[in-house]
Amino acid sequence: MILSGVSSVFNQRVRGFRVIDLMALFILLALALGVYAVKTLAGRESADIADVQGQIVMEQKRVRLLRAEIAHLEDPSRIERLSTQYLGFKPVDPKRESSIEALPQVAAQVQKPAADKPQGVTP
Repeated sequence: MILSGVSSVFNQRVRGFRVIDLMALFILLALALGVYAVKTLAGRESADIADVQGQIVMEQKRVRLLRAEIAHLEDPSRIERLSTQYLGFKPVDPKRESSIEALPQVAAQVQKPAADKPQGVTP
């Protein structure tokens, strides 16, 4: 009984074509369209990946350039030269160096002249 129902589907015709042939053609077209869509999406994704990788390379070059610039700007000899040239700074005299134990005395000496100034008078 079931076989006769299935057999009738295989033998049934629409406009001269068997129904099973039309179903197979429809499935084949759907699969072809699906493969085309997936291939197109994969191509777009690979193009996006290539763009992002190019951006990563550019950013890495930029980071290396910025690190080199920072190294140049933080060079102690350059900072010393600029501080002497533009600010008039000089190297610290060794007599002015202090130990950690002497810091409270230095702080007291710095605060004492500030307390000696009269109130309300600005230089």
